[in-house]
Amino acid sequence: MCVDNDSRPPIPPIAGGSASTYDLHLTSADGTRFMAHAARAKNPTSAGMVVIPDVRGLHPYYKELADRFSEIGVDAVAIDFFARSAPSEDRGESFDFMSHVPQTKPDQLQADIGAAVAYLRGKEGGQVKSLYSVGFCFGGALSYLQAASGLGYAGVIGFYGWPLGLKRWPDRPKPIDSVSRYKCPVLSIFGGADEGIPQSAVDEFDAALRKASIKHDSTVYPGAPHSFFDRKQAEFADASADAWKRVQAFVKPSKN
Repeated sequence: MCVDNDSRPPIPPIAGGSASTYDLHLTSADGTRFMAHAARAKNPTSAGMVVIPDVRGLHPYYKELADRFSEIGVDAVAIDFFARSAPSEDRGESFDFMSHVPQTKPDQLQADIGAAVAYLRGKEGGQVKSLYSVGFCFGGALSYLQAASGLGYAGVIGFYGWPLGLKRWPDRPKPIDSVSRYKCPVLSIFGGADEGIPQSAVDEFDAALRKASIKHDSTVYPGAPHSFFDRKQAEFADASADAWKRVQAFVKPSKN
């Protein structure tokens, strides 16, 4: 698990930066209506961000993260994974998310992400020109896979995403296996004390990206744990601030 129930992004709000933030439902290619949260920028840069959560689904952490992106001029939408299996839309502390994660399917997850992409490129979502994704842990692996999705991303970002695949679900697509088909730059953020993603895995992913001539930036923060990018992880505030700076430098407005 990446975030606790009281986890929130370690990014100070910018007053007046968002034009609007709201919950909505998007419709996947198979007709499934699923929860999402959108945030429109007051001063849009034509960049857009798909926020792909960890195993918690559409937790308040990811709603707030979408809001923070809008405050820097990036229209954003955060999505949920569990509309096909969960009987309610409650993603609070009592939600048994780990019983639902194994019920998700890669093609359905990708279809849901595709619906978010279509939303951002549509009028209601901001008609973005430069499209990015950011994901965390489970969602980090999904974010890496967006680089090979054919959806025309300008870049993808993974926070402690599993580059060699999800250990608990080894049958899922492995980001490293698709590197030869990546079509955009990759930004990776890791914690040096993350026992689940050792330095050897980071090095192997970086080597594969270099071999495929994929522009990438990988940063490992010494001593930081798996889910350090969290307001309550005060001892890693400097690492979080640096990671956010790297994200902002990576996400550029369209030149079109």
